[in-house]
Amino acid sequence: MPNYNIVEISKIINGKLTGDVNPGIRYLLIDSRTLFSPEESLFFAIVGERHDGHNFIQELFNKGVRNFVVSSLPVNSDEYADCNFILVENTLKALQGICAYHRKKFKIPVIGITGSNGKTIVKEWLYQLLSQDKNIARSPKSFNSQVGVPLSVWLLDDKTELAIFEAGISKENEMKNLQAILKPTIGVFTNIGDAHQENFFDQKQKAREKLKLFSECEKLVYCKDYYIIDDLIKQDKRFENLVFSWSLKYPADLYIMIIRKDKTESVITGKYKQKEIKITIPFTDDASIENAIHCWAMMLYLTYPNDEIQLRMQKLSPVAMRLELKAGINNCTLINDYYNSDLNSLNIALDFLNQQHQHAKKTLILSDILQIGADIKKLYHDVAELIKKKNIYQVIGIGPAITKQATSFTIRKKFFASTNEFLNSISNLQFRDEAILLKGARLFEFEKISEVLQQKTHNTVLEINLNALVHNLNFFRSLLKPGAKIMAMVKAFSYGSGMYEIANVLQYQKVDYLAVAYIDEGVELRKAGISVPILVMDPESHGFELMLEYNMEPELYSFKILNAFIDALKRAGMKGFPIHLKLDTGMRRLGFLKDDITSLIELIKDNQYLTVKSVFSHLVASDEPVHDKFTRLQFRRFEDFSNRILKVLDYPVLRHILNSSGIERFPDSQYDMVRLGIGLYGVSAINRNKLENVSALKTCISQIKKITASDTVGYSRNGQLRKSSVIATIPVGYADGLDRRLGNGVGRVMVKGWFAPIVGNICMDMCMIDITNVDAAEGDEVIVFGDNYRISELAEQMGTIPYEVLTSISRRVKRVYFHE
Repeated sequence: MPNYNIVEISKIINGKLTGDVNPGIRYLLIDSRTLFSPEESLFFAIVGERHDGHNFIQELFNKGVRNFVVSSLPVNSDEYADCNFILVENTLKALQGICAYHRKKFKIPVIGITGSNGKTIVKEWLYQLLSQDKNIARSPKSFNSQVGVPLSVWLLDDKTELAIFEAGISKENEMKNLQAILKPTIGVFTNIGDAHQENFFDQKQKAREKLKLFSECEKLVYCKDYYIIDDLIKQDKRFENLVFSWSLKYPADLYIMIIRKDKTESVITGKYKQKEIKITIPFTDDASIENAIHCWAMMLYLTYPNDEIQLRMQKLSPVAMRLELKAGINNCTLINDYYNSDLNSLNIALDFLNQQHQHAKKTLILSDILQIGADIKKLYHDVAELIKKKNIYQVIGIGPAITKQATSFTIRKKFFASTNEFLNSISNLQFRDEAILLKGARLFEFEKISEVLQQKTHNTVLEINLNALVHNLNFFRSLLKPGAKIMAMVKAFSYGSGMYEIANVLQYQKVDYLAVAYIDEGVELRKAGISVPILVMDPESHGFELMLEYNMEPELYSFKILNAFIDALKRAGMKGFPIHLKLDTGMRRLGFLKDDITSLIELIKDNQYLTVKSVFSHLVASDEPVHDKFTRLQFRRFEDFSNRILKVLDYPVLRHILNSSGIERFPDSQYDMVRLGIGLYGVSAINRNKLENVSALKTCISQIKKITASDTVGYSRNGQLRKSSVIATIPVGYADGLDRRLGNGVGRVMVKGWFAPIVGNICMDMCMIDITNVDAAEGDEVIVFGDNYRISELAEQMGTIPYEVLTSISRRVKRVYFHE
């Protein structure tokens, strides 16, 4: 890692330094949750649309950080007497400035990659193809933003011989900042499409902005078949004689003649310098073929012989774009990240491992790190230090290199020379009640370990995209006024998505409250290590002692339950316990009515056992404009009821009434907090295009049969066929949550991009679908709902709401979580 001192940095970024010590800085930090080495870290308090880094200075100070770049100094500066503060106008510009300075110290080839899609794949594949020859620095994962790019450049060190960085933009005038930081000498423009189109007039404007990355490149690799890119390049004299083009349609430096796809591989034949050449890749999808040709063109430009390119292309491995979390054996949680292994991606994966608070024990299974030119002893010393600082319980090393460096590791440890040796000993290791991270280079085939350690279930799974969940959370945050808090609803198994897995993410994203329906749900979260305040919406008096033991706060909605809770507090000898008062403004379900307010005030006023944390109400029809008049009446009632209560309390009390659709439609009624539920999962009638789908229910075809028109399908012979048909059986039924109302042609699923209607009655464990017009085979994936067939559409076919569909997914359906 780089090593600057704080005085140097303050001069480079033109900041005003306050502080008496001059420590060395190796790590730049923008997120308080990813802290690694406090004494060597410099925190940049970035101010964004949704977050202000200055709010986390106290937290970082408590964790040992003493160096900060800020745009405003803390008010209580005496608390930070032993800290260094660099005061600047703009902390983001300061971060970009120090990294741009760092980049200028290196006279090496730098490949810069941009485009609408494929940036990360092309970067990772170029790394796979070139890393055996050079020591390469590259962007971690998809670090391509205004903060991701500078943090990537910071990884350059004296041993770096080649750098490969990606750059992404979401609006105009962003790319010039990234170009100034990256200064690429070689460019790759992958393609142009609709991704991030919302802030551009058209694709041409966006392509013109992306081209700014290559303004100082010596060579630009691109595909001529994207006519917008090709036209812009031809019109720009800067690129004259500086391009390496490829095409399937037009004359180019690399002309693609034939693409032949087999079941598991594609053979691509092209013409280069009047000579016919070819490569074979172990992929058949169009996106992978395009990405591979970009890499082929780059290697030809770098003067690699095609025979060598062909050998390396055949060994390309899939790029794990996201971490995969699933249930493991013996109550373990398994995290798969086994397609690459390097120090930077290890750091990211360990942070995700540490989010799994449901397990006290964290185990890392790590392969050799394949890094050309590295000082092996120092490399594994750094790995050992990283693991120790992340509080990992035990490390299991697999491979000859890591085994030789076993003495570097001071925590609980075991080592094996190969994956097969580990598998032969796995029964003796007794994994139980722990979170296990599999982090390995592709060569070590860690998928074999995953197969042994994962919990065995049937082929129907509910995939949950945690990045989409975070995106949706941040979207709703963007709608809130400064200071408004968020209570996230995780009742009903987090709407069917998994209790502690979702709660872990929400806690990491610093929501203010979690809400559960019943006490036992809250206890499950507390046992899983969730420390965020928890509201219990329907507390039962027989569980009060348990609720107090696990520090959960009750919703109290009647005098009976309120008095019973006060009695429980008296028995426990507890005073000032936080409670939440539910007011009924029109739902007529639970809550104190208008006529109850006077007596309620008398009961809570000066009550030494209670502290009213919040008062709230529930909207009846916030998502239905036809009832807006009644919704506004509820607001007026809530204002009246809550004001009467607040007047008699001499401490601050939160107020909240808005749910997901209320947040979208009634910004003037946010009060102090909002309650976010179904919107987290991408369901909205108003902002559907701005939210991301979180859940996908998937299965596969068990068997295919050709059935004649005279035959019937399923129970009671209800599956009447009008013509001879091809019928597939899939292993999902009403015991999995597929409602019987969807049978007999009402519902449909997706197979290979085509809709296939459900035929006959839905059975307990399976159902049948008509795939007559689909070219499908046994084992092919079937999507019950997902990104291209949203859960709201399925709910509409059932005549119900998305809530019911999500919460009906049986727990026997395996949940698989993805995190980029």
